[in-house]
Amino acid sequence: MNRLADELNTVLAGTVAGRLLSGLGRRLYFPKGIIAQSAEAKKLAHRANATIGMAYSKGKPLLLSAIADNLPKLKPEETVAYAPTAGIEQVRLAWKDLLAQKNPSLNPETMSLPVVVPGITAGISYSADLFLDEGASIIASSPCWDNYELIFQERRGATLQEVPFLGSGPGLDMASIDQALEEAAKTGTLRIILNFPNNPSGYSPTRAEADVLINRIKEIAEHGTDVLVLCDDAYFGLFYEADTITESLFSRFSGLHERILAVKIDGPTKEDYVWGLRMGFITLGSKGLQAEHYDALVKKLMGAIRSSVSCANTPAQYLMLKTLEDGRTRFEKEGYHALLQQRYQGVKHFITENPEHPTLQPLPFNSGYFMSFRCIGINANTLRQELLAKHGIGTIAFGDAYLRVAFASIEAEQISGIYRTIYDTAAHP
Repeated sequence: MNRLADELNTVLAGTVAGRLLSGLGRRLYFPKGIIAQSAEAKKLAHRANATIGMAYSKGKPLLLSAIADNLPKLKPEETVAYAPTAGIEQVRLAWKDLLAQKNPSLNPETMSLPVVVPGITAGISYSADLFLDEGASIIASSPCWDNYELIFQERRGATLQEVPFLGSGPGLDMASIDQALEEAAKTGTLRIILNFPNNPSGYSPTRAEADVLINRIKEIAEHGTDVLVLCDDAYFGLFYEADTITESLFSRFSGLHERILAVKIDGPTKEDYVWGLRMGFITLGSKGLQAEHYDALVKKLMGAIRSSVSCANTPAQYLMLKTLEDGRTRFEKEGYHALLQQRYQGVKHFITENPEHPTLQPLPFNSGYFMSFRCIGINANTLRQELLAKHGIGTIAFGDAYLRVAFASIEAEQISGIYRTIYDTAAHP
């Protein structure tokens, strides 16, 4: 094993993060090569910096006119220059401040500085690299985002244990969740990914449900189990009901217990309506970790980034920084949220007015972009194909049993008619 990896592992020895590292996670390190040496030179090479493979003229990166014309407010160093492997520090600090604003109970002392990654998908994948070995098991909701299977099972060789987080009741099926937690705890290591608001169901826990879930996992940690909690917060902030928990569960887990390591994977993708910028963050937190532990974990993350994409998109980071600094942003986001809430209310009203359906059972939903139906006695993919071919309505089938409808992309005045068509088609396939 590389000496630098050994050094990081020594720093993490005896912590929950050190015990949870995968084989790859133990092997990862950030090399003291081109990038590290360039970072040193950036601070100290006041006469000439001949370290990085970029072309400069008069102190600025060379920039094509076509790019300059289409990004008129960004400087060359904000567009075509390489970003640091862990992201532009100003962006990382701004996002950490934003996390504290959005999550008042979050203790900044129990978390790392966020690391910039090329999208939330990459953040989940890098987290899996660090903490999942072949044969390991991780609990997820059923149904869950289909990319989890590719990331956890196909890439890492782990087992994705899908548990019905939502049963026939109005909210979380705590009996099913608790049973899965108990079984995993028997192995000495519990790994779980919590995706709220959930894709595809569009459900987030109530405050009471969150308390039960958090306290249950705390009890498991108190009995000696190491716990990895991945918080997939892709749709964070899109909450529509008063009793829904509006803070990330990371806020609680990150300072809950020394045996719990929480990883927050989020970004502006959905929160700030910038899907194509492909920019996300990984933030780590645990009650038992100190600054040197976070530094070691960040270096391992940097090794994962350096060995795959090298660094995240530079203009995306600066565009997001300018978005955060722009006084118009908050008001525009409030307007977009109101627009989505209106569409949510339209779907909720339709379903309330049409409570009984022979083949479609709505899963609980209260947040996010989507809602889903459990298909009873009808194949979800067959229904999807018929809706598309005969009615020009695009939906997503999750296996044979679930149909997801993204109300976020439907105009409010279209909702009643589209859902009526879905109901009628499902009733008479």
